[in-house]
Amino acid sequence: MASRILANLLVAGGSVIVRAAAQAWRQAVVNGQRSGMTPESLKQAANATKQMNLDEAYKILGTESNAGIEEVMKRYAHLMQQNEKHGSFYLQSKVYRAKERIEQEVQEQHSEQHQS
Repeated sequence: MASRILANLLVAGGSVIVRAAAQAWRQAVVNGQRSGMTPESLKQAANATKQMNLDEAYKILGTESNAGIEEVMKRYAHLMQQNEKHGSFYLQSKVYRAKERIEQEVQEQHSEQHQS
């Protein structure tokens, strides 16, 4: 008898939580639409924040924004070597992403020069 009551309580409680979550989701969608947010604009905003900007990449590597790719690679190698000794995966990933971002920019500039 007690197990039946407990099972009924669990089922009733679960259904209340599911209905409340569904209602909250619907309200969030309505509020987002009222403020002008669309699924496409949310994806664009998420992608924009994922990529490191160029100034940040140069700051992480400790170079000037007009530094050549040789200087960037030299600083990258030095910082990675230092982080290997002292073991900071977070810093290694930041340094790697900074190098990657600068390489991407150089690649884009190179392709634009060949197209012109």
